[in-house]
Parts: sequence; structure tokens; C-alpha cells
Amino acid sequence: MKNIVNRRQFFSGTLCTTIVTTGAILSKSILAETKIDRNKGTTIKYSLNAYSFNEPLRSGEMTLFDVIDYCASLDLSGLDATGYYFPGYPNAPEDKYLYSLKRKAFLNGITINGTGVKNDFAVPEYDLRKKDIQMVKNWIEVAEKLGASVIRIFSGSKIPEGYTFDQVLEWMIPDIKTCVEHGKNHGVIVGLQNHNDFAKTAAETIKIVESVNSEWLGVILDTGSLRQLDPYEEISQLLPYAVSWQLKENVWYGKKEMPVDINKIKEIIDLGGYRGFLPLETLGSGDPKVKIENLLAQMREHIRGT
Repeated sequence: MKNIVNRRQFFSGTLCTTIVTTGAILSKSILAETKIDRNKGTTIKYSLNAYSFNEPLRSGEMTLFDVIDYCASLDLSGLDATGYYFPGYPNAPEDKYLYSLKRKAFLNGITINGTGVKNDFAVPEYDLRKKDIQMVKNWIEVAEKLGASVIRIFSGSKIPEGYTFDQVLEWMIPDIKTCVEHGKNHGVIVGLQNHNDFAKTAAETIKIVESVNSEWLGVILDTGSLRQLDPYEEISQLLPYAVSWQLKENVWYGKKEMPVDINKIKEIIDLGGYRGFLPLETLGSGDPKVKIENLLAQMREHIRGT
């Protein structure tokens, strides 16, 4: 039997929410106040993160145009077109390419809902961070041209030797603020992905987001990179900050990898409310199409979306 939880209590930040699925207790957590201003309720649009085809895209066996065709064949609503697979990355591609891809997507009913880059704002050397700041700015403008509302960034690869987490924040927060301000000026939301790197937990990720304190910064909720604590409790804590997802086929309990429980994901979304794209991303060995279609089938069985 599922515990009935009042939505007002859920968002008050004072209630330990007990989520029960298939007769087992999911998690108990005190959720931080949401910083995402959206209407109540749940509206899901299925999307695919291009990283699912990382190897064929990097080898040239596939292109982003092929990925759009594949998304259309599955009746997906969106594509998160990771920047790595655009010609010339990390440099911004030519407008001709961007507009051709945008046209291809539109004519196939696909929204390019996001893109992403690989940056590192945890390094002490300002010259390296300055280079990445400019790269993020360039790709914010790429996102704008594609009609993508979100660009994914990382915090950093790790805490550098000789520094503490809070010491790194002293330079990281201004760097992210600079990117977010550029995003605001171009109508593109910056999404910080929790990635089991510099920011390993929900609390650390939220600390960064709240320190930047901008409605133009949110979280890319990566379900497969929460590996320090109970992953579903961590997902619950990050949901109020989520502007997009990377819903992966596995979650982690420390070093133990287990298949994601889509019922638990649904329960969290239903309680917290989420409107927007829900991109799936598959990793590892095996045929990516088989892995994608298996995960998508689970999503469609349990989470109502388009």
C-alpha cells in the first residue's frame, strides 16, 4: 500500500517523505525548497540523449542526422544533442550545419531540447577555466540557434590536491555565474549535471546551484551518477531543481550496480511534480538500440508521456 503524502507538506521542507512502492519503503528525506518555478502536476516528454550512441557517433558510423531519424522511428519528442558529436567540437559548428540539423529535427517532429559540453571549473589555473567559460558561452549561442532551451555543464572533474570543496567553490561559483548570465542573455538555461565528479552528492550539487542563486541555473538529474548514498533518496532531493534528466538503465549503491526501478522513479516524479523532457541515456557494452528500446519500453509502461 502506498503512503498518501500531501503535496503542500512535500514541498515544505519539513516533512520526511516516505515513498512506498511494491510494498517496500523507498526513501525518507527532507526535501529542499524548490527553485524551479513551474505549474503543479506531471507532463513528461520522452527524449534521447545522443551519448547513448557515443561509439558509433565518434567513429563516424552514425551522425546526429541519423540519430534524429532513429528518434522519429521511436516516436520520441526530443533529442539532447550532446556537443561532442558536432563537427569541430569543442569549437562551435557553422550555422549552416546547425540550421540544417534544426530543420531535419523539426520536419520529423523532434525538438532539440538540449545540448552539452565538457568543462572543468575545478582546476586552480584560471587560464584553463577562462577557456572553458568561453567554450560554454559559445555553446550557449549554439543552443540558442538550435532552439534548445538547456545546455548541460559539469562542475569539475575532482577536488584538486591541496584544496577543499569550499575553497574550490570560491572560484567555481563566479565562473558558473558568468556562464549563467550569458545563458540568461540568450534565453538558454544552464543545467549543472551531478556526475559523481567534483559534486558527488545531491547536497553538494544543490549547494552549488543555491550559491549561484539564479533562475537560469538548474540541475540535469543524472540518475546513474549518485553513488555515495541511497540513489532514490538523492533523486528525490534533486528533483525540485531539475530542468532536465539523464535517466539511465542502472543506479548505484556504492560500488554495487543495479537496474533502475522505473516504478520508484515514477513515484518520485508523481510526488514532486515535473513538467518537461525526460531524456534517457544508456551506457556500456551491447547494442545501443536494444538497450535504448528496452529502457524506453519500461518508461512507457510506467510513466505516462509523449
